[in-house]
Amino acid sequence: MIIAVIPARGGSKRIPRKNIRNFLGHPAIAYAIRAARECGLFDHIIVSTDDEEIAEIARAEGAEVPFMRPPEISGDHAATADVVRHAADWAGRNLGPVDFICCIYATAVFVDGEVLKRGFHEMRAAGTDYAVSVTPYAAPIERALRVTPKGRLAAVNLEAMAKRSQDIEETYHDAAQFYWGSPQAFAATQAERIARAVPVILPRYRVQDIDTEDDWMRAELMYRALFEV
Repeated sequence: MIIAVIPARGGSKRIPRKNIRNFLGHPAIAYAIRAARECGLFDHIIVSTDDEEIAEIARAEGAEVPFMRPPEISGDHAATADVVRHAADWAGRNLGPVDFICCIYATAVFVDGEVLKRGFHEMRAAGTDYAVSVTPYAAPIERALRVTPKGRLAAVNLEAMAKRSQDIEETYHDAAQFYWGSPQAFAATQAERIARAVPVILPRYRVQDIDTEDDWMRAELMYRALFEV
């Protein structure tokens, strides 16, 4: 059995109620649920939430909310892997053996069914059981600058500042869209998961993590430009 798990707690702080806030005409979580439905791989699309309003909206969008998330994994410091493990354990006890899980973030408004399928197939083709959506950094991180206590600029890596950008190895960051994995992979430590992970590389213009109001505005502008909304 293959399941999708969409974590969506009610207590987001920097953007209150962001998981169900209106994003260009729909609750933000609706985009993740729609992508999971379009993917066609999932036997169950489960939203893990501690909030009744989120649960009601998720069901209306076509997801299942078969349990309410317990308080011990609903706070500010709850780890995504803990939420996924809880949902997978519940599914294994109540729905049947779970082979693979895709964790999709509730505010991944740019995710779509085709890229979810691509992630699954790339993971399987690589012979591993964990995959992470990533995107390239816009600029080499080795050439980062910091502000000193005196308010001046300093190079994080002075040697790299003298190199051409094309001579620096490309690096990636988590695209904050989805993770594919087996129950065993999600039960492993973060270091173990990274070591076994295959990257699902996404273009930067299809990636925007949403944690602040500035992120939200940027995401709306990008979405309008991409899809002419």
